[in-house]
Amino acid sequence: MTKPILLSTPHMSGKEQEYVKEAFDTNWIAPVGSHIDAFEQEFCQAINASHGVAVSSGTAALHLALRLIGVQTGDEVFCSTLTFIASASPITYLGAKPVFIDSDRHSWNMNPDLLEEALQQRAKIGKLPKAAILVHLYGQSADIEPILKACNRYEIPLIEDAAESLGATYKGRATGTFGRMGIFSFNGNKIITTSGGGMLVSEDSSLVSKARFLATQARDSAPYYQHSEIGYNYRLSNVLAGIGRGQLLVLEERVAARRRNFEFYQQALGHLPGIEFMPEADFGRATRWLTCLTIDSTAFGVDRDRVRLALAKRQVEARPVWKPLHLQPVFDECECIRGDVAKSLFEDGLCLPSGSNLTIKELEKVVSVIRNI
Repeated sequence: MTKPILLSTPHMSGKEQEYVKEAFDTNWIAPVGSHIDAFEQEFCQAINASHGVAVSSGTAALHLALRLIGVQTGDEVFCSTLTFIASASPITYLGAKPVFIDSDRHSWNMNPDLLEEALQQRAKIGKLPKAAILVHLYGQSADIEPILKACNRYEIPLIEDAAESLGATYKGRATGTFGRMGIFSFNGNKIITTSGGGMLVSEDSSLVSKARFLATQARDSAPYYQHSEIGYNYRLSNVLAGIGRGQLLVLEERVAARRRNFEFYQQALGHLPGIEFMPEADFGRATRWLTCLTIDSTAFGVDRDRVRLALAKRQVEARPVWKPLHLQPVFDECECIRGDVAKSLFEDGLCLPSGSNLTIKELEKVVSVIRNI
């Protein structure tokens, strides 16, 4: 049977089992143990952040970040629209309402000019958002500087959703380290994985300390179980933190491999009419977590879905880029600032197999199917 070529699969270094074995040997299986502490420290060192707390998912980290900022029922939170639903669903957990911001074509991320205009208009009517969530999409940083400048001007806390961009940089500095807080994901398809997990980082130690408290059911300091506020069961297990430590050792190798995938695809397909790859903005290094392209059906001859289905017929997984959140039924009553760029990228955009463990033979098969169609 032919082995399917999947979009982005876990890629173990071979060192994870040593840490996992240690967790089993010492019987530290629960959400406490030396691997958790070490993973938090090593992760912060890797991205040059001061403080971090490991949690069960990137979504959990974002939920905690919003709560720490004080988002409540009736508040509005600005958010990128071209992203996975997990970037916005935690807003609704707290009874708040997302307001979506369109992308620019330079980076596919939040358009700084639209954010600035939206904040100006909101300030005039006294209805500024409680926070802004900036997503770094598909391994590429957004244009952080003007976005952070606009947020600071109106005293809007910026949360960076760097779930897809671990290893990416903006002007030499890691994504997720510019805003009030940054969040990361270690889901199975991410550039490194703990199977499921996430991290919240901040330069403010009090925020991270409070996040850790809330993530462990908000248990008060007492010899018995006492709770003065509602918390969550969000801590990462010691076993999964061990996996994360083994993965973190090869982060730069994984980034290099995914960038090589992109270069292979670009050299093999970039000359075809109607094919345009997601650009790499000149202000940073993208990881190319996923290699994404758009297909102009008029110039190419067939549309994105014909290409996707042709790949699927050969057991090659490819997916459309994220459907913008303002087009999702669950958010059909939410406001969006523009949205035409994100809509266009969704209609024409395709993500190709991008795992760091892909072989040349597998990459050649993907390219062959696209060329043949």
